[in-house]
Amino acid sequence: MNVLAYIIIAVVAYLLGSISTGLLVAGMLHGPNLREVGSKNTGASNALRTMGVRGGASTFAGDVIKAVIACGIGRIWMGLPGAMLAGLFVIIGHNWPVFFQFKGGKGVSSTVGVMLVCFWWQAIICYVITIAVIAITRFISLGSMVMVTLFAILVAFTCGGNWLAIGWAILMAAICIGRHHTNIRRLLQGTEAKIGQKVK
Repeated sequence: MNVLAYIIIAVVAYLLGSISTGLLVAGMLHGPNLREVGSKNTGASNALRTMGVRGGASTFAGDVIKAVIACGIGRIWMGLPGAMLAGLFVIIGHNWPVFFQFKGGKGVSSTVGVMLVCFWWQAIICYVITIAVIAITRFISLGSMVMVTLFAILVAFTCGGNWLAIGWAILMAAICIGRHHTNIRRLLQGTEAKIGQKVK
């Protein structure tokens, strides 16, 4: 019965994650196809750069909310393990959505929601530091990678002995950083776009 419950949680979370908020927002605001402009991904950063604050904020909020809903279902049904499983699969769904040819975002906004539901106070510390990093550097990508890395470190230090949680946090960080491989290259080359720069 528990196995079936976990399977259902994973499937529901994946389907929720596959709802591409960025494409829906672009459609409602008569914006561009996010898969054809800017960084060509459907996440909040690309929405911000190509549709402005309204489009970026709406996309961010939608991606966070779908992650919170997925993790909330998992937590209510199967406790923290259920929430962590849902969190992993909502991010997978966001990054590789079945409804949009498996071409999605980088999972940062959804990760924000997952972190909050699963380990809320560690998440808040990460949010504060991430906002500071982005404010100072104006690189959203750098702030995002700092956030997931710091989160994995905090979970490791505060959940001693819970190897499931530690491995889960490291895996989430690895997925996020892996999705930012092109950003890492641009950061090293000095060509990464900063907040406020328009992307054609």
